[in-house]
Amino acid sequence: MDIEKPSNKTAGKPIQCRAAIATAPGEPLVIDEVIVDPPNSHEVRVRIICTSLCHSDVTFWKMKDFPAVFPRILGHEAIGVVESVGENVDGVVEGDVVIPHFLADCTECVGCRSKKGNLCSAFPFKISPWMPRDQTSRFKDLRGETIHHFVSVSSFSEYTVLDIAHVVKVDPTVPPNRACLLSCGVSTGVGAAWRTANVEVGSTVVIFGLGSIGLAIIIDMTDGGADYCFECVGLASLVQEAYACCRKGWGKTIVLGVDQPGSQLSLSSFEVLHSGKILMGSLFGGLKAKSDIPILLKRYMDKELELDKFVTHEMKFEEINSAFDLLIKGKCLRCVIWMGE
Repeated sequence: MDIEKPSNKTAGKPIQCRAAIATAPGEPLVIDEVIVDPPNSHEVRVRIICTSLCHSDVTFWKMKDFPAVFPRILGHEAIGVVESVGENVDGVVEGDVVIPHFLADCTECVGCRSKKGNLCSAFPFKISPWMPRDQTSRFKDLRGETIHHFVSVSSFSEYTVLDIAHVVKVDPTVPPNRACLLSCGVSTGVGAAWRTANVEVGSTVVIFGLGSIGLAIIIDMTDGGADYCFECVGLASLVQEAYACCRKGWGKTIVLGVDQPGSQLSLSSFEVLHSGKILMGSLFGGLKAKSDIPILLKRYMDKELELDKFVTHEMKFEEINSAFDLLIKGKCLRCVIWMGE
């Protein structure tokens, strides 16, 4: 097999690089050499500059049953530089700075062209271990064994391959250790208030992560319930509590958190009919990645959007397991991992 170390002549050839591989549920990630294949049609290969940790990475790292699969390269908040492009790729070229995003934005299907939502009908979201178009992998270990993808990104690798529907070209002057946050977490939160809820000035807003005692005080403080309730943890029980604390008549409860597969909600049919509330999900905060991420980056550069406070730690790639420990123990908000030496 013709394998080269990364250089300016790697286009069209497999690349050997390092990746942090999840080999078993809850076990420390193993940093090892992997082979990253060239991009196929509609794909780009990207050198990751830095990546950040999200609770969804931890959720699927711990998970034992499908859609959990091993070995797998996790990670989905990142920024990188396009190393090479496959055929039928428009909009990006080698050397462009790009942000990957887990929710497809093909820009062409009914879902992507509509202003009513952000769910791509050509590439529906799923926790797939494969590339979205041909259901194969671009990762192998040095023995030639397949390593699986994660939500079409897999950023815990020095190089990764992405479908063009999952990357957006961005301003190269934005600090990468801040821009990477907009791949998922911050964009989801900001988008939920901006695009999904369209929160008005003067509205009462509650972000849920409280116990039942705290919830009772919320109803009293808001004089009948909050106008908007955002569930960000990913627990069915918390969704139900958020819905219960939402104001009757017009309140909206918006679910952002990722729960375990198979989790079920239980709501009173009587209450749904008589309360006049809205319960809705919001993947990626309702954002369309290719048009909205550049807007958020400009707002950051214009000092309208605060990203700096989210980054509590920055680490080297070799310290990625320590970053997991910090997140699990609740000692960090976002830990940015620099992939370079």
